[in-house]
Amino acid sequence: MACLREALSAPDWANIGPPSPRHPRSDHRRARGGERDRETFPARRRGQCEALKAKQGAARSLSIKLRADPLYFAFEMPPARAQHPRSFGIPVPGPSTQEDRHLFRMKRTHHCNQLRPEHLGQTATLCGWVHSRRDLGGVIFVDIRDREGRTQAVFDPSDLPPEVFHRAEALRAESVVRVTGSVRRRPDGTDNPKIPTGTVEVMASELEVLNLADPLPFQIDEPEAAARVNEEMRLKHRYLDLRRPEMLRNLRLRSRVAATTRTYFDEQGFLEVETPILFKSTPEGAREFLVPNRREPGTAYALPQSPQQFKQILMVAGVERYYQIARCFRDEDQRADRQLEFTQIDVEMSFIDREDLYATIEGLLQRVWKVALDRDIPTPFPRLRFADALNRFGIDKPDTRFGMELADFTEEFRSSPFKVFSGAVAAGGVVKALNAKGLACATQGQLQAMTDLATSFGAKGLAFIKVENREWKSPIVKFFGETEKAALTEKLGIEEGDLVLFAAGEWLTACEILGKIRLYAADVLKAQGKLVLDPGRFDFLWVVDFPLLSFDREQNRWYSSHHPFTAPVAEDIPMLRTDPKRVRGQHYDVVVNGVELGGGSIRIHQPDVQKTIFEEVLQIPPETAQARFGYMLEAFRYGAPPHGGIALGFDRLIAILCGTPSIRDVIAFPKTAKGTCLMTESPGLMEPKQLRELGLELKGARKD
Repeated sequence: MACLREALSAPDWANIGPPSPRHPRSDHRRARGGERDRETFPARRRGQCEALKAKQGAARSLSIKLRADPLYFAFEMPPARAQHPRSFGIPVPGPSTQEDRHLFRMKRTHHCNQLRPEHLGQTATLCGWVHSRRDLGGVIFVDIRDREGRTQAVFDPSDLPPEVFHRAEALRAESVVRVTGSVRRRPDGTDNPKIPTGTVEVMASELEVLNLADPLPFQIDEPEAAARVNEEMRLKHRYLDLRRPEMLRNLRLRSRVAATTRTYFDEQGFLEVETPILFKSTPEGAREFLVPNRREPGTAYALPQSPQQFKQILMVAGVERYYQIARCFRDEDQRADRQLEFTQIDVEMSFIDREDLYATIEGLLQRVWKVALDRDIPTPFPRLRFADALNRFGIDKPDTRFGMELADFTEEFRSSPFKVFSGAVAAGGVVKALNAKGLACATQGQLQAMTDLATSFGAKGLAFIKVENREWKSPIVKFFGETEKAALTEKLGIEEGDLVLFAAGEWLTACEILGKIRLYAADVLKAQGKLVLDPGRFDFLWVVDFPLLSFDREQNRWYSSHHPFTAPVAEDIPMLRTDPKRVRGQHYDVVVNGVELGGGSIRIHQPDVQKTIFEEVLQIPPETAQARFGYMLEAFRYGAPPHGGIALGFDRLIAILCGTPSIRDVIAFPKTAKGTCLMTESPGLMEPKQLRELGLELKGARKD
């Protein structure tokens, strides 16, 4: 706007005069200047402005068009700004009659998913991208697309000036255009039921090419063709990839869910509070991103893995109910459901127990599913203890939409002549098995893949039985007596065509082996059409009663299963010093269809219990605990309320709602599996000057 201000001299501004009496700011001006004639004054001001436009050519070059509303420009300004045009500092009057209003037009009259039969005969102006162009018998058909949808425009050479038709002939895919024409019904037999505007078309009379696109690196007008494009190519040209309706749908859904989340928590009395991005290192968690501090060489900030400590401090500060759609960072290996930087719905509450938090999160997810998918999900969600989840499904985030549950045969094989099983039991382990029904047809390659899963957990192999032609086929069957066979048949419901798989060893290892194999077998059965899951089915549950601690054999010490601020179950606190393995934590995960949506816990709010966890259980030296968490321990001494919280993976939640297995499809600008942004070519090399400022020196070979 600066060039417009320069084009209009001070005397010119002075000649325009005050706004119309209809303007909200007119009252105080009338008080100073007296009442003015309501009919003649707006016309006089409009005339002054038109004369001023003619005088100032530089201002005209900005192509600013007046709109029907008073003092409104064609910048597609939000309605709130339209009511306060002087925020631009440019007082311009609007038309006072209906005839005048036709002189003041926006760049477009409708979006590309708006025209319907009720608009027949109207003149419409559409702006968007050329989705496709077809030349049929000398008549050109162009599908114009914006983020709302598509509309067909027709360019007939018999009704157009030659230069307009030639511009239509030269259009390339993804060129940006503005088309004006009359809305008409499509001829009989040419309707397109695949799009909402498929019964009408725009008979073009004007065409303005706003930007002629170069030939595209890949096709985006057909979903099937775009889906086959290499993902690296799509990420390199992400601005093209995001134009695809499927990707725009994902971004739109993400925005709607974020708005729903904020509305829900606002209704529940929560405060949205932003917490710092520059934090300090807490090495107890995952690997962090460090930000060197040039002001004090040798020191660094850390990007937060979560706002965990800040949200607990907010509870001590009396905020009571906090939430934030927070950005978090972890320097860990990438997967389809993991990124270096990610978003989570972060929540913390005071004066609650676990049931209070369950109800709050269930209410949120119920609202989100209704808004996003128009589906009602039942509450409360089922509760499943951690031990039961492992015993039945071999995993702490079970997909309960299908069976194939694990069964325990420890007692049945305690005295078995098959030493692999009886030896595992004698060493304090267990024998587990599952029945992959209908999978006796598994190929050698599929059996090898399952064996590889077992050996990745330290097993020496994978024992299995195929049931074919009424015969149990396996080298281990000769070791089984009738009692053992009867137990297997009864517990697993073995039938013709089944595949029975075994794992023996430590309880956790045996469960996890079969848990991985269960998921692999389910994928094979789905591919064969023998297992069909309803894509619209969502099985939610809470996994509860996790062990507070896990043991690291390499370091010979206990570490937190969740994080060191998780409160133990009250009745288990006396066992912290005597039997840490049996202590349960007040930790919970919310799971849907085998995906962990989020996790949290009730926190420790007593400084003496927190000190015991740090120093005696986790064996963190007092000086280290003070350096890392001293401010929290001090804060707890000044009145910390009982509190708890949770963090939900926002990217993962959106991926589930969108029905995509990769969170990269629901993030506008994701990183690759190597942690790079192919579009911006980041990360980039550090300049020698930057290294000197930060007091850093490269030890490894630098890539040039």
